[in-house]
Amino acid sequence: MREDIWNDICSLISLYEKAKGDRDAAMEELQHKNKAIDEYKEQIRELEKQIDNLKLKNAFLSASGDEEAKEKIDRLIKEIDRCIALLEK
Repeated sequence: MREDIWNDICSLISLYEKAKGDRDAAMEELQHKNKAIDEYKEQIRELEKQIDNLKLKNAFLSASGDEEAKEKIDRLIKEIDRCIALLEK
C-alpha cells in the first residue's frame, strides 16, 4: 500500500515536471513569436511610410520636373514644421 502511494506520488511529480517544461517551452516560443510580430509591424509601418512618400513624390512629379517637385515637398515640410511649432505654443 505504501509503495503504491509512493509510486503514485513519483508519477504525479514526473507528470508535473513534464507539464512545467512544456509550459516553459511554449512561453519561450510565444515570446519569440511576439518579438517577430513586433518587428514585422515596424517593418510594415516603414514600408507604408515609404509608399506614402512615393505617392506624394509621384503626385508632384506628374505636374512638374524632379527638382521642382523636391522644392515643393521641401516647402510643404517647412510649412508643416511651422504649423507644428505654432501648435506647441
